Amino acid sequence: MRIEPKRLREISIEILNGLNVPGEEAGLVVDCLVRAEMRGIDTHGVHFLKLLSDRIDARMIQIPTLLKVIREDRSTAVLDGGNGLGQVAAHRAMQINIQKARDVGTGITLIRNTNHIGILAFYALMAAEEGMVGVVMSNSAPSMSPWGGTEPFLGTNPISIAVPGGNEGPVVLDMSSSVVARGKIRLAQRKREPIPLGWALDEKGAPTTDPDAAMKGTLLPIGGPKGYGLALMIDVLSGLLSGSEYGPRIKTFHQPLGPTGIGVFSMAIDIERFMPLHQFRDLMTSYVALIKQSKRAKGVSQIYLPGEIEFEKERKSMAEGIQLNDSVVSDLNRLLEKVKSPLRLREE
Repeated sequence: MRIEPKRLREISIEILNGLNVPGEEAGLVVDCLVRAEMRGIDTHGVHFLKLLSDRIDARMIQIPTLLKVIREDRSTAVLDGGNGLGQVAAHRAMQINIQKARDVGTGITLIRNTNHIGILAFYALMAAEEGMVGVVMSNSAPSMSPWGGTEPFLGTNPISIAVPGGNEGPVVLDMSSSVVARGKIRLAQRKREPIPLGWALDEKGAPTTDPDAAMKGTLLPIGGPKGYGLALMIDVLSGLLSGSEYGPRIKTFHQPLGPTGIGVFSMAIDIERFMPLHQFRDLMTSYVALIKQSKRAKGVSQIYLPGEIEFEKERKSMAEGIQLNDSVVSDLNRLLEKVKSPLRLREE
């Protein structure tokens, strides 16, 4: 079914409020989940509400989220997420960064002891929309082996970098260190569809197209050893440096096995410390034009910028609504029933 973003937001907040998530926190979580849906990243969308419900039931997540600043100076901070909602911690960290960047040029906040924060672009764009560079990295539960190994050790460990654009709007990179995010394997499992060769290995280290075998095995890093190196450094900066968990010590959010221990690195850089913002925007406009006008390969109608496809999907979602699959609609209705809400989504 297709649903207006406003309606999906209303339904999702109703569910979280019914799970005793306070209003402001519920709004932040839902804004992140619904924006993921709008941008076509349904692996990080509203299906996470069921996972949140399960974790709340198991008392393995702290509601409300109790954030604590562990240490702080003019340009840096360490934030304890209190095993609460990751979106709340990551949003607060970027707010701190933006203020510090205004004051001294750069703000860096590390988060320990938090949970899944959703799409990283959500927070990197906060900085870009303030005329700054935003950088966010996060480690995650083991799903990828070190290069040459067959045992999951590192997470998909995503990174997002966003910069203010010119006429085209912000430019944002948001990618995992693996060929695909593990959520795409789970999505293939739910749909009972094969995955492309080159995404993952089975538990014996052989290439596989079976999502079940892939979940028992390991994802492949993007660019081979380069992706492995990127994932390792993100783990160091997000996990070790923040004082959070790292490597195989992180627990998955998808099963209530205990606190996940996810760590996050976030940063904002004030462009005005290097050049006037309008000059940077003009440079970006010219730079983007050069990319768009560059010679295209046969059969390619357009060269896209990082994040541009997602922005197009977001605009389409605003105009035509968000496409939800039947299983997500069913899960949302069951959650509405659970919290004794009179609201329902029409199942087709």
